[in-house]
Amino acid sequence: MTEQLTGERTLTRITTKQQLGPDAQVDDKALVFVPTDPALTDPFLALVEDWFSTPGFEWHPHRGLETVTTVVDGVLEHGDNLGHTGALQAGEVQWMTAGRGIIHRELAYRDEHAHVLQMWLNLPAEKKLTPSRYQDLTKAAMPRVHAPGVTIDVHAGTVGGVTGATDTHHPVQGVVATLDPDAIYDLQVPAEHRLFAHVMNGRLLIGGRELHAGQTGWSDPVTRRSGDNGGAPAATSLHLAAVDPEQPARVMVYSGTPIHEPVAMGGPFVMNTKLEITKAFADFHAGAFGPVPRQARLAYDR
Repeated sequence: MTEQLTGERTLTRITTKQQLGPDAQVDDKALVFVPTDPALTDPFLALVEDWFSTPGFEWHPHRGLETVTTVVDGVLEHGDNLGHTGALQAGEVQWMTAGRGIIHRELAYRDEHAHVLQMWLNLPAEKKLTPSRYQDLTKAAMPRVHAPGVTIDVHAGTVGGVTGATDTHHPVQGVVATLDPDAIYDLQVPAEHRLFAHVMNGRLLIGGRELHAGQTGWSDPVTRRSGDNGGAPAATSLHLAAVDPEQPARVMVYSGTPIHEPVAMGGPFVMNTKLEITKAFADFHAGAFGPVPRQARLAYDR
């Protein structure tokens, strides 16, 4: 039998989010990570934190990627040109596959307050033009793992025998873990995945390094040791420990298999070549994504 690799993950690099302040769309914005070198974060492209009331993000297109939006606080109102509308509360997630092309908007419900973390997840070339879709992960239906002092919302993949509700186009595991003071948890992660752990609140020991709110740690895929004869690597583990004796901690941990393909970006489009970006803009302006919706805002009855 082939020996399979096991072991504990360590962090190879740590970054701190960059606070940008208000702009024409938001009350405040922070860049957690951006695609300055997509190979370093593959398959993840960006993670941006936004606080907004009005105007928010009115109708705009996407192609060739998935956006994963986690509501941190407030209520997010959304709609698209496939006819989907709704409102998501704190702890809920919208997983949007832009695929061949979608037009959508993201607003603060009643123009009051929305605080979100939005991640851009790349799609492999063969899935760039897959049909567009929405998947909403509500609190009521959220799969969860419970351990002493620990609650884990499972967005995607399987953790502790619990499988997330998201139907993914590429191997991805995603969770948000909340740990009480002094609680610990060993999160199983496929060895072939690159992972990031973004601390949303509190302080945590993650893979042997202490991180505080606003910091993100990265761990690259674990390769086989010399002498291994092949076979699928086993899962590795990422050790999480809340180190503040008085405050709980919350961390977003996503991992995925690197795609190892060229990345071309142009505004809201992510493809493999600049020619494909040019075609995406041409298709959008020619109406290939469909008309810009004229949907009214959601009724104020929530």
